[in-house]
Amino acid sequence: MLLGGLRQLRVQLRKVESTLTPGSWLRSVCRSSSGLPCQEGEGKTSSFSETRWKDTAETVIIGGGCVGVSLAYHLAKAGMKDVVLLEASELTAGSTWHAAGLTTYFHPGINLKKIHYYSIKLYEKLEEETGQVLAGLYNPGDGHIDPYSLTMALAAGARKYGALLKFPARVTNLKLRSDGTWDVETPQGSVRANRIVNATGFWAREVGKMIGLEHPLIPVHHQYIVTATIPEVKALKRELPVLRDLEGSYYLRQERDGLLFGPYENQKKMKVQDSWVTDGVPPGFGKELFESDLDRIMEYVEAAMDMVPVLRKADIINIVSGPITYSPDILPMVGPHQGVRNYWVAIGFGYGIIHAGGVGKYLSDWILGGEPPFDLIELDPNRYGKWTTTQYTEAKARESYGFNNIVGYPKEERFAGRPTKRISGIYNILNSKCSMGFHAGWEQPHWFYKPGHEPGYKPSFRRTNWFQPVGSEYQQVMQKVGVIDLSPFGKFKVKGKDSLKLLDHLFANVVPKVGFTNISHMLTPKGRVYAELTVCQQSPGEFLLVTGSGSELHDLRWIEEEIVKGEYNVKIENITDELGVLGVAGPSARKVLQKLTSADLSNDAFKFLQSKPLTISNIPVTAIRISYTGELGWELYHRQEDSATLYGAIMEAGQEDGIDNFGTYALNALRMEKAFRAWGSEMNCDTNPLEAGLDQFIKLNKPADFIGKQALKQMKEKGLKRRLVYLTLETDHVDPEGNESVWHDGKVVGNTTSGSYSYSIQKSLAFAYVPMELSKVGQRVEVELLGKNYPATIIQEPLVLTEPSRVRLQKKAGNSQV
Repeated sequence: MLLGGLRQLRVQLRKVESTLTPGSWLRSVCRSSSGLPCQEGEGKTSSFSETRWKDTAETVIIGGGCVGVSLAYHLAKAGMKDVVLLEASELTAGSTWHAAGLTTYFHPGINLKKIHYYSIKLYEKLEEETGQVLAGLYNPGDGHIDPYSLTMALAAGARKYGALLKFPARVTNLKLRSDGTWDVETPQGSVRANRIVNATGFWAREVGKMIGLEHPLIPVHHQYIVTATIPEVKALKRELPVLRDLEGSYYLRQERDGLLFGPYENQKKMKVQDSWVTDGVPPGFGKELFESDLDRIMEYVEAAMDMVPVLRKADIINIVSGPITYSPDILPMVGPHQGVRNYWVAIGFGYGIIHAGGVGKYLSDWILGGEPPFDLIELDPNRYGKWTTTQYTEAKARESYGFNNIVGYPKEERFAGRPTKRISGIYNILNSKCSMGFHAGWEQPHWFYKPGHEPGYKPSFRRTNWFQPVGSEYQQVMQKVGVIDLSPFGKFKVKGKDSLKLLDHLFANVVPKVGFTNISHMLTPKGRVYAELTVCQQSPGEFLLVTGSGSELHDLRWIEEEIVKGEYNVKIENITDELGVLGVAGPSARKVLQKLTSADLSNDAFKFLQSKPLTISNIPVTAIRISYTGELGWELYHRQEDSATLYGAIMEAGQEDGIDNFGTYALNALRMEKAFRAWGSEMNCDTNPLEAGLDQFIKLNKPADFIGKQALKQMKEKGLKRRLVYLTLETDHVDPEGNESVWHDGKVVGNTTSGSYSYSIQKSLAFAYVPMELSKVGQRVEVELLGKNYPATIIQEPLVLTEPSRVRLQKKAGNSQV
């Protein structure tokens, strides 16, 4: 079968397709990703299965692919005594056995690089530890590995350290007991487990449905082609590096003395196994394949032949078309799941081979240590919720698969599957006037179109069509009054006999008095910042908690777990979708709102951080005097169905004051000038509140022994090694976004966490972590943007004082004059 000439290739490969029914390739060769018969020693452990059984286990892992086996290995090696892995058919069945096996150091996520790095380093030494044949191949900075042999090596290690790997042992039912333990039922018997981990690949939806969960996963047909020996390849003295052609949208690597290459088709051409979504995975499907479809990939084959001409005369051994499970955003779901006790997931791996080692270690550390070893919020299974429908998941999975090899931009927006049902009450009013962003299912205005400026989403690595309109919105809030839709906030109601006791234990700040609010942080036992929330005590023992849109279920899960753990008599209710939120901010905010209410909004009557129930234009609201802009402002919490009426009344009342809308881009510029930290950027599970400069919110002297208190005291005694600093940058039409390298004396010394353009001083601003010795005001460093190092200076924060601070200074100055 020659690749010389596209027409001839099409004819020859159709002959191959006609001989390959689903599963026939498996039955014709040994279990190897290579497409060639196994070499001596490969595959010999496949028939090994334990005859013993355990009735109880600390952890039951469901699924014997590379991810599940890696977790079993890491838990057992770390000392957990009762680890049981249950596999329905045999190890590697599913997506592992036919994976292309690519391993790469690179990932755009700053912490996902750690997962990749750990995996590669583990794979390098696994043979020495376990004695298994790996068939792994090394490329400088990149490489690939045989998934079957990898999984068998991990399995050997898991058994070595005491884990029980049982197969075939199909899980038929899962029952949660009142004490939080699970009964895991199989035809061989039942296992009582303290926790279960769903690591079942494309069966993950079926396992989730056993306990009433709909995991947003879609099976995708992924194809790759394996060639026979190519003389030019065989003649090479060193192996080819792995090639990823972003324009051609394919990867290509050496496979023994031939080549293996696989494309990512665009979202219109790619194929989803819809029947699995509607009817479930066919019983018994394990090491089978789909029919290959040459027509779908011909343009990518052409691109590969143009890039690597020897493909034109290569013989084809196999065309592999197997299922890979995709989540909507192509990233896996890893960690404990909100709403179900002691249920963990490690599912949705589009790149399971490179993730398996690191994720196994990450989850093992989390399970044994009680908190994640570092922050991977982008993999949180709780980033999805009930708004994530099957239609949305399929649309996004198609988009993500098709966009796998495209260049990603700062502030990137992807539009498939939007909008979901999560639209605020003023979405239809604002949609045509602005560029909408997507936040945890919600549509939220990023910036508003202005006359004479180009509308729409225009991606760029530099300042683009949003830059001047955002500047106008910034001035709007600083000089007049603006309105912003903040409905995506996560919102919880907490009440009950132990509510105050619970919050005093959860938060490092004091619990606010009735009618007041504050910013509070939940810390991990090791003193890292797990979450930041606004806490408002509305009436004695009844609280409103507000968090960012992206951390809604992330925070809720943590609070629910603490309620159960501490046996608090408390009820928590997620009211995120019920309440709309409008922010009104700017020097004229009080004047505009005062027209619509009989309540006294003066500074003496309605102080900063106070909260009151009000009626605004006959609409009941909870008004909190707080604003992330740092300017005079209120957040108005109200029934979602009242949003349009309330918005209309505010806009009408503000006409003579020049009221207008503003979006989240302007909000970011405003908060950066006030030096407000953002959770997920300046603070997360990678940082502690002392190095993040959150001292004013941390009350180490309060009587309650809040989570993380003792760890913080120890940190304070030892002293800090790094600190968050505030930078101005001398740039040229480009601004920091976060995760850029900070340089000093020719070395990388830290990284930025977020940034923006300051419209007040017309320079770029950024937060960054640097060593303590480089953290003094006036210190000069450099920040790398688009491959160029720009000079930066640490300045005193904030750049612009908040409105409450300005008022206090004015009063102080007035008293001094008197």
